[in-house]
Amino acid sequence: MGVFEAIGAGTHEEVLFGNDPVSGLKTIIAIHSTALGPALGGTRFFAYRHEDDALADVLRLSRAMSLKASAAGLDLGGGKAVIIGDPRAIKSERLLRAYGRVVDSLGGRYITAEDVGTTADDMEIISRETSWVTGVPEADGGSGDPSPATARGVLAAMHAVAERVFGSDDLSGRTVAVQGVGKVGANLVERLTKAGARTVVTDVDEDRLDEVRRAHGSEVVDVDGIFDVECDILAPCAMGGAITAVTIPRLRCRAIVGAANNQLASGRDAIALRERGIVYAPDFVVNAGGVINVSEEIGGYDWKRAATAIDRIHETINAVLETADGEGITPHEAAVRLAESRIADIGELRRWRRSQGSQR
Repeated sequence: MGVFEAIGAGTHEEVLFGNDPVSGLKTIIAIHSTALGPALGGTRFFAYRHEDDALADVLRLSRAMSLKASAAGLDLGGGKAVIIGDPRAIKSERLLRAYGRVVDSLGGRYITAEDVGTTADDMEIISRETSWVTGVPEADGGSGDPSPATARGVLAAMHAVAERVFGSDDLSGRTVAVQGVGKVGANLVERLTKAGARTVVTDVDEDRLDEVRRAHGSEVVDVDGIFDVECDILAPCAMGGAITAVTIPRLRCRAIVGAANNQLASGRDAIALRERGIVYAPDFVVNAGGVINVSEEIGGYDWKRAATAIDRIHETINAVLETADGEGITPHEAAVRLAESRIADIGELRRWRRSQGSQR
């Protein structure tokens, strides 16, 4: 598939390729939609096997960001960036500052933030070259690491799902299987433990697993075995595509509520989950806490305001599940409809010309 064919298939507005041979920077920034406002989305620094994989990933993730921002009620569009390479090997000040200049060249159409392979400290370095960056350290006036905010939103979604599936939002005594205990997953396990839940965890990083096991008493299983764990809720918090035609028949959970992006390998998987009676909370609604949090930086950061907005994920999940039940569709389809209808409805207001002083 050609580049323009790939872009057109996802209805993207713009894709920018950036290159700095001195530092080794190879980056792709995808802007899916600016109908609701500037495109906000994190920068993923990852050693993709092929450049085509990087392009496919950034296109998929940027579209998900449009849905995420819209469903969360934000006046922001969807974008995403990838930097191709192993951050442990090639990340440098030169590379990050070169990347900042690429971001700046878009003139505010894209606002970046932290993601896999990047940190709040990286955002501070990027901010030396562009003002279109969020998620900088708290010491520099930002919101810092968005992981706790993301985990807070996942927990709010779990309470909503538990109320619908089990008749009570109380997670005490429930078993939650967490796939991936990175920054978000580990924080989620901590919150679940405080809520009285039992946790079963897995990760490719043995050190992380051991740390979580010692801190929270979690049971540890191997990476593939997480799909066979008998549990109340499965929480995918690693890379996407974990819920597939192969893994769905193995699942022994009542619901799926996790932080990973693009958890379903295909649209058919949402139907397969419904047929098995497994409630799926759409990932782009569940994991919106991080983007809600960093979006607060745009107008002047306030944690209390951000936390209140994050907790509304509970209400959004309720609305999505009620729509799905009422219309006989999957929760994923219900969430997509909710997001796309808002993009079409509010975005259509862009035909009205604003005064120059109020332009965004």
